[in-house]
Amino acid sequence: MIEVKHLTKSYGSVQAVHDVSFTVGDKEVVGFLGPNGAGKTTTLRIIAGFLGATRGRVTVDGIDTVRDPVRARYRIGYMPENVPLYPEMRVGEYLQFRAELKGVPRARRKQAVERAMDDVRIHDHAQVLIGNLSKGYRQRVGLADALVARPSVLVLDEPTAGLDPNQIREVRELIRTVAEQHAVLLSTHIMSEVEATCDRALVIDRGRLVAQGTLDALRTLRRSGATRFVVRGDGARAVEVLKNTGEIHDVRDVRRIADAVVLEARWAAMADPTRETEQAVHRLVAADLKLQEVSPVKTSLEDVFALLTEEEPRESDPSVEVEDSAASREEVEP
Repeated sequence: MIEVKHLTKSYGSVQAVHDVSFTVGDKEVVGFLGPNGAGKTTTLRIIAGFLGATRGRVTVDGIDTVRDPVRARYRIGYMPENVPLYPEMRVGEYLQFRAELKGVPRARRKQAVERAMDDVRIHDHAQVLIGNLSKGYRQRVGLADALVARPSVLVLDEPTAGLDPNQIREVRELIRTVAEQHAVLLSTHIMSEVEATCDRALVIDRGRLVAQGTLDALRTLRRSGATRFVVRGDGARAVEVLKNTGEIHDVRDVRRIADAVVLEARWAAMADPTRETEQAVHRLVAADLKLQEVSPVKTSLEDVFALLTEEEPRESDPSVEVEDSAASREEVEP
């Protein structure tokens, strides 16, 4: 539904976006991750047709956004980070106005507005002044605005910015609901938001796409370097045994489950976790401690994000596509 090829945006000698290529499929939610100033909003504005590119090509539902910008915009529902609403208008009135601007035929306009309000659950606020709405409900109005013309693609820039935890959860649920009928490109720098809503993620840093893939595949980019041991018996004795294992850097008592203790052992930088885990298991068994579970600690997206955005990007390989072991994706052409 969205295809971006070699997208570049320059402001004089500064390149806000450099040679970015990716795709978003139908009914797929893709998170667009990056630190502040990485080029996320610039890229989304170019896709939505609000900003011209220096080089590159963007197609939406097969339509080139430069060659046929009007038809392309009809396919896009764009929600900016700060939704430009009219506080003196009522919700239903505002959406009627926006539907007219977006070319929704008069005969279908009322139905389109009703459906958009139903989609984001604000139908009972149709007669409320926008200026009297909470931030969460204003975000809902912005999402209804993006949906009112029934676009093929939704482009959402920081849709949960400034919301409280309950409002964030509600907006995430709405995004998953609307994704059943739309392709969604979602910009954020909040990892928990990506894990809650996205099927796949793109990571941009300093204007360059540094990685893309499913969330599980991205986690493989960084080994956690820790192993979890669930031990039944003397927890203090288990900690002592693990600390005396040569390549363990630190041992943490995480929690207790009935008569067992959950320990996390972090390995030294140059250690071989597989070999060292075998030695640790041997030592625990020799100490007459009962092992219930041994498993690697799952890498968090925060760890991967830090790895990808704290290092200088490589000129020769600006985008790393990570593949799942179960199903590989076609690599974006360089």
